[in-house]
Amino acid sequence: MWRMARPRKPLLSRDRIVEAAGALVDAEGLEAVSTRRLAAALGVSGPSLYNHFRTKDEILDAVADSVSARVDLSMFDDGRDWRASLHAWAHSYRDALADHPNIVPVLARGPGRRPAGLRLADAVFGAMTAAGWPPAQATRIGALMRYFILGSAVGSFARGFVDDRTAYDPADYPHLGQAHLLAERQREVDEGAFETGLAALLDGLALQYEALKEPA
Repeated sequence: MWRMARPRKPLLSRDRIVEAAGALVDAEGLEAVSTRRLAAALGVSGPSLYNHFRTKDEILDAVADSVSARVDLSMFDDGRDWRASLHAWAHSYRDALADHPNIVPVLARGPGRRPAGLRLADAVFGAMTAAGWPPAQATRIGALMRYFILGSAVGSFARGFVDDRTAYDPADYPHLGQAHLLAERQREVDEGAFETGLAALLDGLALQYEALKEPA
């Protein structure tokens, strides 16, 4: 008589480890990630994780790269000009970070050897140089956009104010009489600020670009 096989546990893989680590980072922050916590979440022994990652930093790098991989890069290949491409890319990048703000400090270190992060940097630099920006300026544009996008994802300006009118005494803060309303309008305020800043950046770059095209 054949015995029914016992259900097998899903094989441990890099993808499963990254998914579990990402969930921990989202829920509790970077400090929550440890081999002990991950092993418990995955139902395995701690040492088995080292068959896939040597260190905690490698795991966090992989989590960061999984977020970078969600950024749409198609706008750099579909015929849009450099300004429209940067605008669409900036929104896609911010959207990818919106649900994972706790991983932003890792992303802010730069791409290092992370494949998705390097493809992102390569796409932006390539599109800018193809549009006629000098390589040095194209590098600065990539850096500038990253500073702006990552900074916008670190926290919410609107949530930085409490929903309490009495916290902002006009005698002390004569211009913050409506500040207690910001928290309930978080999305409107933060998205509006992002779009305002992005437009200002792109307007400034457009002026520089026109200057590049002027005869010497």
